[in-house]
This record gives sequence, structure tokens and C-alpha cells, in this order.
Amino acid sequence: MEFGWINLFGGILVVLILIPNIVYAIKFKDEKNLCTNKIMNIIEQIGRYACILFMWFPLLVWKFGFATSTEMVIYMLLNGLLIIVYWILFFIYMKKKNMGIALSLAIIPSCIFLFSGILLRHWLLVGFACLFAIGHIFITYINHKKKASE
Repeated sequence: MEFGWINLFGGILVVLILIPNIVYAIKFKDEKNLCTNKIMNIIEQIGRYACILFMWFPLLVWKFGFATSTEMVIYMLLNGLLIIVYWILFFIYMKKKNMGIALSLAIIPSCIFLFSGILLRHWLLVGFACLFAIGHIFITYINHKKKASE
């Protein structure tokens, strides 16, 4: 199965990742990024926006799809499961913040981007997913550690 010029399922995944983040930002609007490492902040942002873009659009790849229908089923089931776990953990985290859940919330979207890139054979998405994971996990760790010491 191949996608055309847009991956609607990938777009839906991005929206489903963003919804709890928007809810969190509204609920905790005074929360700041405490990570002062500019390089990691830049790496995270480049990775984030590139992953969002490449999840929707097959930019710079010849084909945007799956080699087999089994891969498509794995893509949908795995990402669906990861989104469900992500939402559950997000709402638990909003009630009781801890480092384990915070890191899980950084790792899960990284996995969604990485697994999607691998299954879609979209190697730019894989690369930017790795950048996003490095930056996002690092920043999440620093932010949670600094908040815990306040």
C-alpha cells in the first residue's frame, strides 16, 4: 500500500500527540523550559518540526508506503497502542508528576516517529526521529530534575 502526497494516518497521529500537549500547556501555562543547553533545545525543535512535517508528507522519498499489508497493520496497531499508552500516561502525569512518566512521555512520541519512519522506509523521518529523541529525552530529564530540586 502506498500513500499519495499526504499520509492522513500520520497526520492523525501527530494531532493525537499534540492534543494532550495543548491541554497540558493550557493547564500549566506558567511552566517554563528550564533546560539552558541551547544546542539540545535546537536539536529538539529541529527534530520535532521535521518529524511533524515528514509524518504528513512524503518529502524527498520516491515511495511513501509499506512493502506488505502486514507492515501496514503493524504500523496502525503499534502506533495506535502507543497513542493510547501516551494519553493514559499524560493524564496520570498531569495529576502526579514523576520522572518515570515524564521520560515515558518523551520516549513514546520518539518511538512513534521512529517506527513510522522505519515501516514507511522514510529515512529522513528516521533520522529526524533520532534527533528529536535525543533532544526531547535530554530536555525532559533536565526539566524534571530541576523542578524536583526546586
